[in-house]
Amino acid sequence: MASSFPLYQPTPCFFSNTQFKGLRHGCLWRPTYSFASSAQNKVKPVQSSVDAAPFPLLQPPQVEESSSELEPVDPDFYKIGFVRSMRAYGVDFKEGPDGFGVYASKDVEPLRRPRVIMEIPLELMLTISKKLPWMFFPDIIPLGHPIFDIINSTNPETDWDLRLACLLLFAFDCKDNFWQYYGDFLPSADECTSLLLATEEELLELQDPDLASTMRTQQQRALKFWEKNWVKRKLSLFKIHSGAPLKVKRLARDSQRFIWAVGIAQSRCINMQMRMCALTQDANMLIPYADMLNHSFEPNCFFHWRFKDRMLEVLINAGQHIRKGDAMTVDYMSAQKNHMLMQRYGFSSPVNPWDVIKFSGNAQIHLDSFLSVFNISGLPEEYYRNEVLSNAGDTFVDGAVIAAARTLPTWSDGDLPPIPSTERKAAKALQEECKQMLAEFATTSKQDQKFLDSSPESTRTLDAAIKYRLHRKLLLEKVILALEIYQEQILF
Repeated sequence: MASSFPLYQPTPCFFSNTQFKGLRHGCLWRPTYSFASSAQNKVKPVQSSVDAAPFPLLQPPQVEESSSELEPVDPDFYKIGFVRSMRAYGVDFKEGPDGFGVYASKDVEPLRRPRVIMEIPLELMLTISKKLPWMFFPDIIPLGHPIFDIINSTNPETDWDLRLACLLLFAFDCKDNFWQYYGDFLPSADECTSLLLATEEELLELQDPDLASTMRTQQQRALKFWEKNWVKRKLSLFKIHSGAPLKVKRLARDSQRFIWAVGIAQSRCINMQMRMCALTQDANMLIPYADMLNHSFEPNCFFHWRFKDRMLEVLINAGQHIRKGDAMTVDYMSAQKNHMLMQRYGFSSPVNPWDVIKFSGNAQIHLDSFLSVFNISGLPEEYYRNEVLSNAGDTFVDGAVIAAARTLPTWSDGDLPPIPSTERKAAKALQEECKQMLAEFATTSKQDQKFLDSSPESTRTLDAAIKYRLHRKLLLEKVILALEIYQEQILF
């Protein structure tokens, strides 16, 4: 890429206020300097000093004071990557109440071409191909190690998370491996929101029997895999021995450790196609630093595999305007409902435009009329709020209203116009059905919110479970309100 950003990282060049042009792969640059006035640029006498300047690499970055809850990460977080050729341009890594995130360190004007903000070499990643013949990069497992047989015994397509968890645990045990250091910045079992770590009581708090049943099945699957390979007696050609070898047992001495690793693999895995010389493979990848990017349904970044030097690039979308402090985001799973996000990542959203409400009645409203009331344009798979038609400052239409446009029972018959009285009757019927769904929950949205506000010491998995049921109720309440507005504004 021909463009770059001032870097804000702990290396000598990253602390400079110099603007760099022509930066390629972090090794070539041409500095340019801006001079304010001739008076400021006069040569001043050089003053001698007996104190040696400290080595800039060991200095933490200068941080502007802010009232935000976000705090800069430990400088070691940068160092362990930079000494291994990882590069980040124009972004800061920060930590808040909900974990790590990546934020713009300066304003970024829209460009016609995507702009690189991160480069992560293959050597830092943990990758396993999806299909046979399977292989992993980098090749860190020595020939004959028992963990190789454990990974080889799994199904590459269905057990990808178990395989990646085994590789992650092995990397933690390798001397001087990058993941030994990077693992200090991963969420612990107490900080992780994965429902694999949830107790039975916390699963019941989801108030979703189907999702709770699915998570119980996944928990049992991970537990049985650990018991099979770490606990049970094994029969070999030469002897019978109890349990797994010490070199395997120490990777996960208890089931909690292994299930945590599976949760990390599920929530931080990036599935993409990578090209290695003439070989192209679909792979499951754990990519450090890139896994700190948060999720958005309208992301401003995307991933790209640069095969010529085996790098993953994180790029800002072409034409994207970024303000200083904005979160850099990607879309974890395209077009997925909240229960799928909850199942894999442990979070949900009240404005998920792909969420669904299951209506069982016969009432239907006119699709085009509903879309016109809320200025929603595009095809069903690409619905968006038309800013040109909307009033300035109107924030009612969000992802939940887009989800309503997709999930509400509708009808459309060419140029046949709707009858207002019939439309109002259908809208009221749908409202009543939504109210019935809300009444089936054991708690109300206000009670859920009150619990979240009054229980700061509750576990992360319990918070995630309550937020999930709260977001389901907020979607229903938003649909009820949208139908009320639709009745008021329907065209005669």
